[in-house]
This record gives sequence, C-alpha cells and structure tokens, in this order.
Amino acid sequence: MKEHNLPSGANRNKRRLGRGEGNGHGKTCCRGHKGAGARSGYSLRAGFEGGQMPLYRKLPQRGFNRTRFQTDIAVVNLSKLSDFNSDKVNLATLKDAGLVRSNAKFVKILGSGDISKALQVEVNFASASAAKKIEAAGGSVTLA
Repeated sequence: MKEHNLPSGANRNKRRLGRGEGNGHGKTCCRGHKGAGARSGYSLRAGFEGGQMPLYRKLPQRGFNRTRFQTDIAVVNLSKLSDFNSDKVNLATLKDAGLVRSNAKFVKILGSGDISKALQVEVNFASASAAKKIEAAGGSVTLA
C-alpha cells in the first residue's frame, strides 16, 4: 500500500495543544477543569474506574493459587548425567555444568535414561528408579 492509496483519516495531523482558542484545543488543552487528570505527570493505573469500585474487585475470587507456596525444583535426567565430567554430582557441579539454572535451590534426579559409570550423587531428591540405576552402576545416592 502506498501513501496516496491510504484511506482518508489514516494519517491525521498532531493536535497542537495550547495554541489559542481558534484550533479548538486551547485553554484547558483537552484536559478538562482541575483534578488529577489536568495535572502534569498524571497517569491512570490499569483497571482504575475513577474511584468507583473496579470490576476486578467486584467479581468473586475462584479457586486456589498454589504458586505462592510451592518450591521450584530443578530436574535432571540420568541421560544427562551419563556424559557428566565429574564423578561427584551435587547442586554446585550441576550449576557449573549448565544442567540447572544458576538460581536453582533444589535438585531432583529422575530415572529417564541409562547410566554406566559410578557417580557419587548428593542431591535434595531422587526418584526410586534413578537411585536404583545409580547404585546398580556402582555409585551412591545421598539425599541432603
């Protein structure tokens, strides 16, 4: 679409506020009389209805949000540990290897995949199948 094909009203001129009464935007400059909206630096927050009880406060709360109480646990599968360089596996070594995020506080080892080398694993949680596979490979699992 080219500029000469634009529909009428698509490119409007900017309102020139406070440039006299003749342009229709003089005196109060489209801000009304007094009040917060007439002042500089004023901005409405989302959902504000001019002091009336906003809709989001009128509606009843439904359900229960668990995210406030749950703890985030980083998970690592055994398939990722099979090509792990060190023989000690803990939160610090997993962070250094980039297998969990740097802000992780808890780690759980899951049993997806196989492992062949003996690892000394010190983590917060481990699934039963993961612990079984690690011990079968000659390693040990310690839950901290």
